[in-house]
Amino acid sequence: MNLHDHYKKIVVPQLISEMGISNAMAVPRITRVVVNTGIKEAAHDKGLLEKAAGQMAEITGQKAKVTRAKKSIANFKLREGDPVGLTVTLRGKRMYDFVTKLFNIVLPRVRDFHGVPTTAFDHKGNYTLGMSEQISFVEIDYSKIDKIRGLEITFVINGKDAKISKRLLELLGMPFSKT
Repeated sequence: MNLHDHYKKIVVPQLISEMGISNAMAVPRITRVVVNTGIKEAAHDKGLLEKAAGQMAEITGQKAKVTRAKKSIANFKLREGDPVGLTVTLRGKRMYDFVTKLFNIVLPRVRDFHGVPTTAFDHKGNYTLGMSEQISFVEIDYSKIDKIRGLEITFVINGKDAKISKRLLELLGMPFSKT
């Protein structure tokens, strides 16, 4: 059973009973997953940006969008419009496939992994997970990477509360830490 079917058949009825929600359409769900990475050297080396974009496309299965600097900052030798990172927004089937891969394959491969922290929820119930290495993903060939980069993965959840969002992610299989 894939994650979307698991959500519809198991998670929705359980959240309705636990949270006292009267309408199945009011049950919170993951609307999108946003994957970001910052590349500070990209302003000076265009080849670096292409390599990182290729790695991001391998990880997510979707082409990455280049994010650009909004302001010039002299101390960082950064000009307005210089590339500073990459972002990918996943929705639908790609999102569920990515989340399944993240929960079942990638997170258990992280060194010294004891679960993800429960404190990374914002006031709207969205969850942001930071990963220090992109090499935890199976698709990345370790011999072909030039530099280890971190990723930021944000789960945008349409629930209004962090408590309900946490329960949703638990039922979907997010391995939260026990402490």
